[in-house]
Amino acid sequence: MSRKTRSKPAPRPAQTAPARSAPAPRRPRELALIALSALGLLITAYLSWGALFGSLPAGCAEGSSCAVVQGSVWSRFLGVPVSVWGFVTYLVLLFLALSRGKPAARWKRLFSVALIGLVISLYLTLAGLIGLQAVCVWCLASQAVILAIFVLVLAERERAAVKPAWDVWIGQHAIVLAAVLGLMHASAMGWIGPREDPRLVALAQHLESTGAKFYGAFWCPVCQQQKDRFGAAQKYLPYVECSPNGRGGAVAFACVSENVTNYPTWIIRGQRYSEVLDTDTLAQRSGFRWQPPAE
Repeated sequence: MSRKTRSKPAPRPAQTAPARSAPAPRRPRELALIALSALGLLITAYLSWGALFGSLPAGCAEGSSCAVVQGSVWSRFLGVPVSVWGFVTYLVLLFLALSRGKPAARWKRLFSVALIGLVISLYLTLAGLIGLQAVCVWCLASQAVILAIFVLVLAERERAAVKPAWDVWIGQHAIVLAAVLGLMHASAMGWIGPREDPRLVALAQHLESTGAKFYGAFWCPVCQQQKDRFGAAQKYLPYVECSPNGRGGAVAFACVSENVTNYPTWIIRGQRYSEVLDTDTLAQRSGFRWQPPAE
């Protein structure tokens, strides 16, 4: 009996995956944007390290203009060092600069982040000049970097083929910036923050009622550290401003009459202390006894 042999189907030719085209080499402006974002990241990382671990950056000696800015109320936002917020900004910029998404969407994101970063940097510089009569060279370096990034991003608009409705678009950014700057100013002025500690409020009021005095200057970072020990209750302290006429102006008569030459200086029960005192020490030296209110 004959068997019919089935012929095996001929093997199909192997399908080769279509070769992926290599990404286009980056243009000089793109490389410059990546380099500037990385530079800003390094600057803010260095400043963040110092702010988090209590050390001043190189070239910022105690009492210098740079140290005044680094220890001021404008050096933190919502309890976080401003340099950390700057680090996050440059990190986002670097990520966007390295991405290869749609040119128009990528450009819009770069523009928004760079604009917000630049305006906030300008605000902090003006706050230092007007409120402290001081500038920080490291902050100015970061400002120069973010300005250069913003200029590069603007130069890339035509290539990204973006034609935004500028009146609407700028209006939207203005609203966001006004909200952010308003929050930053409110945080620096102490209008927002943690609730008052009843014990610290009572201690500050006790110091006031017993005639204690806390002499300091608005530009003194160590004085700010002393105030920070009281948190939201610092407004009740018996504080005497020794530089009402600016950093280089005449010293207040109340400070001259008490021969105050170092800040901060406490005078408690006739004793003078030219140092930052913790709240327990202040309570002990002023005879404060805390009695929690009955619930």
